Amino acid sequence: MNNEHNYEIILYWSKDDAAFIAEVPELPGCAADGLTRLEALQQVEVVIHEWIETALQLGRSIPVAKGRLVYA
Repeated sequence: MNNEHNYEIILYWSKDDAAFIAEVPELPGCAADGLTRLEALQQVEVVIHEWIETALQLGRSIPVAKGRLVYA
């Protein structure tokens, strides 16, 4: 999938879930998991696209990607 948006992705291992978690802080509730880092990143790209598509359908605004400095 082509990454049209440059949102920060936080990737970490979750012992409770026994999976890697990829979260997108700028898109509330946008996260995915995978058995490997790569799988989690690939899945979160799909979820980002779906998050934006759903927001547009509902008439909600799409946050502008601000990047790491917002959360540092």
